[in-house]
Amino acid sequence: MKKFLDENFLLQTETAKTLYHEYAKQMPIIDYHCHLPPDQIAANGNFKNLTQIWLYGDHYKWRAMRTNGVNEKYITGNAGDFEKFEQWAATVPYTMRNPLYHWTHLELQRYFGVNDILSPSTAKSIYDQCTEQLQTPDFTVRALLTKMNVRVVGTTDDPLDTLEYHKQIAADGFEVKILPSFRPDKAMNSDDVAGLNAYIDKLEAITNTSISNLDEYLAALKTRHDYFAANGCSVSDHGLEQIYAEDYTEAEIKAIFAKIRSNAAISHEENLKFKSALLFEFALWDHEKGWVQQYHLGALRNNNARMLSQLGPDTGWDSIGDFSQARMLSKFLNRLDTQDKLAKTILYNLNPADNELMATMIGNFNDGSVAGKVQFGSGWWFLDQKDGMIKQMNALSNMGLLSRLVGMLTDSRSFLSYPRHEYFRRLLCNLFGDDVENGELPNDIQWIGKLVQDICYNNASNYFGWK
Repeated sequence: MKKFLDENFLLQTETAKTLYHEYAKQMPIIDYHCHLPPDQIAANGNFKNLTQIWLYGDHYKWRAMRTNGVNEKYITGNAGDFEKFEQWAATVPYTMRNPLYHWTHLELQRYFGVNDILSPSTAKSIYDQCTEQLQTPDFTVRALLTKMNVRVVGTTDDPLDTLEYHKQIAADGFEVKILPSFRPDKAMNSDDVAGLNAYIDKLEAITNTSISNLDEYLAALKTRHDYFAANGCSVSDHGLEQIYAEDYTEAEIKAIFAKIRSNAAISHEENLKFKSALLFEFALWDHEKGWVQQYHLGALRNNNARMLSQLGPDTGWDSIGDFSQARMLSKFLNRLDTQDKLAKTILYNLNPADNELMATMIGNFNDGSVAGKVQFGSGWWFLDQKDGMIKQMNALSNMGLLSRLVGMLTDSRSFLSYPRHEYFRRLLCNLFGDDVENGELPNDIQWIGKLVQDICYNNASNYFGWK
């Protein structure tokens, strides 16, 4: 019987162990998409206790606690921090076979050197031990990043963001690059006309311009795109149910925008056309600047209206959607490619039924100009667990080139989430190790080790131009 979470965790063969320990383990981390708050990185403070760094804002844990029958008071409510931690500790034993069980204990080991299993009986000692460490200089926000050998962090930022904290971090000379990503979802959200108008009003104030027509709106947004580029941004990101690629004319979009600006209702067809036009325009700007564009597709958000009204979005009420992806995605990419305006692109699916779809779609637009120009991104959100990551890697292996994958990302709001990169790397090494020991690949450890290191770090470094 193997020991739980020992040094060879997830590594089933000797070849896998060699690949991980001698090649993958020491590679730095490029976390090109996450939701870490840049203000906390700029402040570089210490978290007051383990609850604040571990449970605040983590809707993965919140969903598990709710499923385990924990009252909301102990999740997002007004209970004390240790009371909340006690409820999490009581939930952890019930998370066996959920990735939270692995992540919880990896994080305790890697950050705090705690090898105990978290349970009600160990909750107080673990809480006290970790909270004490969190008060030391080795556990400031920035120290947590350097401890995990992180080289680059790509945050997720709205076009209206001042980027003041990114500027401060850069001015401080912090060794880890903290770079913004342009996330204009709100700028094209014509589902909510009133909300979009409020957004446009804020854009007017920030750009010191008047926005009464489409040309003025695009010009103002373009200044924000330029501003992001001037402050180190070279990546965009979109979180969409599906790609929008309806046919439209410029005159139609101008008329739709006029209706939006007058707070008039727009039809479903007009909504789709407006989103299609904006999305295409953003993609043109990305190509113009040589950026990488990312599309996270397939989340069905805010399913629980009652809890959404109480707690707001991003509090754990989202799930996998079953949206049709292929036709519009193909149409969108093809339109850009036909004009030779397709930027480097990463596609992420949330529905595992779309794995093979994505793995084959990227091959339609990889034109030989850049290795892995169009990427099938690693398992995301509900799929960033053992089964999800293995299925993504197998689909990409079977229908594309796993060797050109730009590796893992955290997509996380937590500073303790970097063992997810280790988790991915162990699974990657185990896949290659199995194939070698089954005689399906040659026993060329030096070459396969190079491929592993490329997937872990080098491919992303080259793809994004980050060293």
